[in-house]
Amino acid sequence: MGDFFGQFGELLAKYDVLHAFWVNIELTFWAGLISLILGTLVCLMRISPVSSMRLAATWFVNIFRDTPLTIIMVVLVLGVWTQLKIQFSNDLATNFFWLAVAGLGLYHASFVAEAIRSGVNTVPVGQAEAARAIGLSFLPAARMIILPQAFRGAVAPLGNTLIALIKNTTVAAAAGVATETSSLMKTMIEFNSSMVFAIFGTFAIGFVVIVVPVGLATTALSRKLAVPR
Repeated sequence: MGDFFGQFGELLAKYDVLHAFWVNIELTFWAGLISLILGTLVCLMRISPVSSMRLAATWFVNIFRDTPLTIIMVVLVLGVWTQLKIQFSNDLATNFFWLAVAGLGLYHASFVAEAIRSGVNTVPVGQAEAARAIGLSFLPAARMIILPQAFRGAVAPLGNTLIALIKNTTVAAAAGVATETSSLMKTMIEFNSSMVFAIFGTFAIGFVVIVVPVGLATTALSRKLAVPR
């Protein structure tokens, strides 16, 4: 047992595990911000009175939700960067980082849109009817009345989406991000095959430390913001 725990210390001293997790946290932050903004817009389109906007939003959700995240990452690298020559930075590492953020943001925006739409379904129909009765059009009614209540009802599914995003940041290796956890773990296993259990334990503990507080926080926030019916 002492040798096993000694391997943890040796791995932490030899490799910058904390930096790898920090890269995943950065990916989570930027991709989460993009998916929240884009997902909210898609949700508005899905509940819009304009049929063409509803159809476009439905196609967006179905395409990105049903496409494996790895394929989205590969398409961005091979299609957007290699073929279309669209790049975020001249520095390859930075460019791959933002390609991964774009892929994660697009993929999870579809889940955010559905999470918020589930919150919209908790808003009583009378709220929207009252908004129309006082002369509010769709966007003002959504901004001032529907969405504030919808977000309160969508805290739990949004929290689940955030947890999924945290774990899915490991797929960023498919977009060429070489400094995040899955890439580092591959390198560690390649050069320290005798410590494979300690390596898996190191990253498992790291993700537990990140994910569990997020789950507890979103659960508590969901209960606090729940609207009594």
